Amino acid sequence: MKTMTCKQLGGPCDFPHRGNTGDEVIKAQNNHLKEMVKGGDETHRGALKEMKGRWKNPLSGMGWYRKAKLDFAALPED
Repeated sequence: MKTMTCKQLGGPCDFPHRGNTGDEVIKAQNNHLKEMVKGGDETHRGALKEMKGRWKNPLSGMGWYRKAKLDFAALPED
């Protein structure tokens, strides 16, 4: 199990996301951004917009995805 923060994944806060794979923490980040904005937290709106917009340009979206997975892989186990 490893931990990445919202901030490490491009968000505005230090909320920890824990998972066994990079995909797990990326999915947790996506859900976190949606929930925070839904709850009225405007500081997360830009990161959510960026997350959604990332896939409008698949090449740059895949670049972010690969980097996030590499960053996750480089982390020590919790």
